[in-house]
Amino acid sequence: MTRAVVADDSHFMRSVISDILDDGGIDVVAQARNGKEAVEAVREHSPDVVTMDVEMPEMDGIEAVERIMDEQPTPVLMLSAHTDENADVTFQALDKGAVDFFTKPGGEVSMEMSRLEDQLVEMVSSVADAGVDSGGRDTDTTPTSESATTESRDGAQYVDRPTLLIGSSTGGPKMVERVLSQLPLEADFRVLIIQHMPDGFTGRFADRIDSRSDYDVREANDGDRIGGGEALVAPGDSHMVVSNYHAGRLRVKLTDDPPVNSVRPAVDMTMSSAAEVIDDPMVGVILTGMGEDGAAGIKSIKAVDGVTLAQDEETSAVFGMPKRAIETGYVDDVLSIGEIPDGILGAIAPDRQEVN
Repeated sequence: MTRAVVADDSHFMRSVISDILDDGGIDVVAQARNGKEAVEAVREHSPDVVTMDVEMPEMDGIEAVERIMDEQPTPVLMLSAHTDENADVTFQALDKGAVDFFTKPGGEVSMEMSRLEDQLVEMVSSVADAGVDSGGRDTDTTPTSESATTESRDGAQYVDRPTLLIGSSTGGPKMVERVLSQLPLEADFRVLIIQHMPDGFTGRFADRIDSRSDYDVREANDGDRIGGGEALVAPGDSHMVVSNYHAGRLRVKLTDDPPVNSVRPAVDMTMSSAAEVIDDPMVGVILTGMGEDGAAGIKSIKAVDGVTLAQDEETSAVFGMPKRAIETGYVDDVLSIGEIPDGILGAIAPDRQEVN
């Protein structure tokens, strides 16, 4: 049975979360009123997972995550209120080593948490299975510095007008940032990113990637158009579909159609629409995440002779989405997160295109 520590400064929220987890078959071995108590509880009970509030007295969630990763690395799921300030703080916690986050509902909290209880139990269980290392480093040992890939990229030639589509979920934000930060601008991708993330967080996510990448990255608006060297992040609670493609520029449309694979935005929606509209080279990538979203999208991209990649199990926080994509039989290569940037570039090299 999965063993959890629940940390929140609200007695009411601790009780609600603990009851939901207990009812879902997760053993809550300890509760903590602040970050200091959470660190002590991890030290004493060695749980499989910690749910961590962001704002707490004495020691906040960010410092607690950092301490836990330094002393006794344990998967942490941040529970964050849905505010702009908490969005910034939550991403700081991810930088410190937290695996993912779950947004606490506002309003009638007990009723809302009850509605979301299955999702919370599933996410806590998935995060508990995530691999963590000291300081929040992932388990991949492939060199990731610029020097590790410079030799293969210097003077590289790429096909014209490639489109890159990246789908991810649990554990994905840091992986997406990592991939985009290592893609050279001269590859001239049009990039579409679909990360399962609530509304209010995707804008901050896009800003973070933009600051870490040579690409111009922003959260998508309805009707946005992009060309080479630009990237769009699907906004939370909206599907992003490719509505038009002409002369190397693509246009997206945002919809509030029902969730697909129980999520919105859905990777399948974006990838499948891209396959219908785009007639230039495409690369589809599925990174870490729970569920099966992206498997149908990968099949769609492969059906129009695109190149498809998936993150391997060892470096995935949660191997659900990559595994489902691989099981379709339409994934060309399974790579570690450190190998994926060069895998993407290799997919649009002229020699690879000639082989395909």
